[in-house]
Amino acid sequence: VQFVESGGGMVQPGGSLRLSCAVSGFPFRSYDMSWVRQVPGKGPEWVSAIRAHSGRTHYADSVKGRFTISRDDAKAMLYLQMDNLKPEDTALYSCARGIGQTASGDYDVPRDYRGQGTQVTVSS
Repeated sequence: VQFVESGGGMVQPGGSLRLSCAVSGFPFRSYDMSWVRQVPGKGPEWVSAIRAHSGRTHYADSVKGRFTISRDDAKAMLYLQMDNLKPEDTALYSCARGIGQTASGDYDVPRDYRGQGTQVTVSS
């Protein structure tokens, strides 16, 4: 299983970035996929997910309306379009297989394979 993320960088507040994740090693089209992010000293935070087959999407409240997740099953690619970026979006962003859930049913970081990540820095 391999994930290769790209597209991170430094951007000013209000700017945009598009992250990509190239996936190999398993039947991508059959799996739900997530984006997670992490800052130094804190645990990973679930950001967004997209269901296999239906393509239904889910977002953390902190990014709803600003981020858009998508997938290209033919290319085994996962994407995250990030608009109106804020300094608090600064983190290492990774793609991950699956969708996690807490005991109360909220979405969470999946306990499955995850990539090494691409750094996003939002600063003026």
